Amino acid sequence: MQDAVRQARDEALARIGRAEMLDELEQARSACLGRSGALKALMQKLGTLPPEERRAAGQLLNEAKAAIEEALAARREAIGAGQVRATRATLDISVPGKCRPIGHEHPLRQAEAELREVFARLGFEAVEGPEVELAYYNFEALNIPAEHPSHDSFDTFYVEGDVLLRSHTSPVQIRVMEQRKPPIRVVVPGRVFRPDTPDATHSPVFHQIEGLVVGEDVTFADLKAVLAMAMRELFGPDTQTRFRPSFFPFTEPSAEVDVYCEIGGQRRWLELLGAGMVHPKVFEAVGYDPERYTGFAFGMGIDRVAMLKYGITDIRLLLENDVRFLDQF
Repeated sequence: MQDAVRQARDEALARIGRAEMLDELEQARSACLGRSGALKALMQKLGTLPPEERRAAGQLLNEAKAAIEEALAARREAIGAGQVRATRATLDISVPGKCRPIGHEHPLRQAEAELREVFARLGFEAVEGPEVELAYYNFEALNIPAEHPSHDSFDTFYVEGDVLLRSHTSPVQIRVMEQRKPPIRVVVPGRVFRPDTPDATHSPVFHQIEGLVVGEDVTFADLKAVLAMAMRELFGPDTQTRFRPSFFPFTEPSAEVDVYCEIGGQRRWLELLGAGMVHPKVFEAVGYDPERYTGFAFGMGIDRVAMLKYGITDIRLLLENDVRFLDQF
């Protein structure tokens, strides 16, 4: 028994001394001290020895185990120090380091953040809602019945039955009015979907921000004042706005809003917004008394604002995620 203990100890110490890597050292430890190791097997045989031999064999086993553990610790420290020295020896501090690129907000998010801030200063709360909507909120509650010709211009992608991808953020305005009582002053930014053929100015996926104000004695003059101030904040103090009659099923009267501002070094008129007074049928759909409350709504494309502010000529560039393009902003 004692000869077997000495042989297992000597073999373990020799293997530990030959180990050059930490994983080799771990294999040596496991081969001797592990659950199936040589020294472990000898310890399990102690109970079979005669009492007069058991004590001496047990003491020798403990001494062998201590010697092996001490050798393991010393070799582990030596290997670790050697690896550190090798790393330092091969490290060339004159070589330029690897520079991790620093990310930043997408130009669409920058434009949206600026619009949120502009309208926040005018007292508007930003709210969001689901992109997957019900036809009721996307059409019927907004006075866009299926049989009306205007329904086609707001058509979208259908998921199943009356579940669809919203074609504007106006459904969130309906949800807000269902949950709150006037006065209301909110803007609704978000992604919307329409089956448009992609080109330089159209995309089946784009972004909008729409606004809604509801209260007593809200007038068209209030609408003009809010949009005039917002556009001056957005494009500069000399920016002008003009309103042209138009049609939207959820507002009456309705208008297209043009902005006269400097873009690319030139001042010119740009069609940017749609707006109008909230239609009485929309108030009836949410349970508001149209004889008591009035309101106005407006909307514009965030993509359009980003293209104007940053001189982008093709909306598809905003959605292709080409880092070479996005790094410019």
